[in-house]
Amino acid sequence: MNYFRTAMLLAAMTALFMFVGFLIGGQSGMVIALLIAGAMNLFSYWNSDKMVLRMHHAQEVDERQAPELVGMVRTMAQRADLPMPKVYVINNPQPNAFATGRNPQNAAVAATTGLLNSLSKEEVAGVMAHELAHIKNHDTLIMTITATIAGAVSMLANFAFFFGGSRDNNNPLGFVGVILMMILAPLAASLVQMAISRTREYSADKMGAQICGNPLWLASALNKIAGGAARIPNADAENNPATAHMFIINPLSGERMDNLFSTHPNTDNRIAALRQMAGDMGSGGGMGFSTPRGQSSAPARGPQGEAPRGPWGAQQPRKPRGPWG
Repeated sequence: MNYFRTAMLLAAMTALFMFVGFLIGGQSGMVIALLIAGAMNLFSYWNSDKMVLRMHHAQEVDERQAPELVGMVRTMAQRADLPMPKVYVINNPQPNAFATGRNPQNAAVAATTGLLNSLSKEEVAGVMAHELAHIKNHDTLIMTITATIAGAVSMLANFAFFFGGSRDNNNPLGFVGVILMMILAPLAASLVQMAISRTREYSADKMGAQICGNPLWLASALNKIAGGAARIPNADAENNPATAHMFIINPLSGERMDNLFSTHPNTDNRIAALRQMAGDMGSGGGMGFSTPRGQSSAPARGPQGEAPRGPWGAQQPRKPRGPWG
């Protein structure tokens, strides 16, 4: 059902784009609009991952720099029957994460330092499993296409203001219709884009819980990330709001409702669904990331200790070494 809804929403996005092109220049305008969209999608297909990672100043890490984080991703990628994605860390205090890439063979997962410092190993495992689920479901490509078409709709609507209206006999709505189109077409495209994003998040939650083996890990992580995102601003995301739908929790301020204008489902609804899933499958042991007896899985100052040597800095002497290296 989720795939069907996604296909229908993509069809609606495409139809909207063609309609705007038709209003501007009739059938020829519709063809030109599709050619423009095709060129934009082709460019995004090959470069979207690099663009998004650069927007958020992500740094690639390997086993030497972040052995446990990379090892965790590798283990879950094997469980999900996926190629090993590239692993990135974003030096940002807001706990969050996203996946990108045109296909599983060219994918990447990225986590912020805020996420690695504030979540336990089990919770980070749940988050990484969620992002791998997006890759396995090809959601990263779907979201790239929808974002590109939404941007193209806005571009065409602005183009119509200068070249459409009563000056173009192919436009049956006249100049007033063009003004309305400038307002309503980008809004409609954004609504469809958000609806697709919300649909894919629920699917990724379910598959991510299956990959890591314990839905409660992801449920606990979502609760912590939502609280952190509400308190801690993400400057890069605010400067690039078109990428907000890629994160596991909306990184922008002011998005707390499960309605047409939210890029993500309501977090409480997602947590409730995961808890229901845990009840149905039993509280399994997960992937073996449990904390040794006598130690807390969520230290007061985060899983990296008081002076962590994460993939973004050097370890100080005589201080605890955290799970991410």
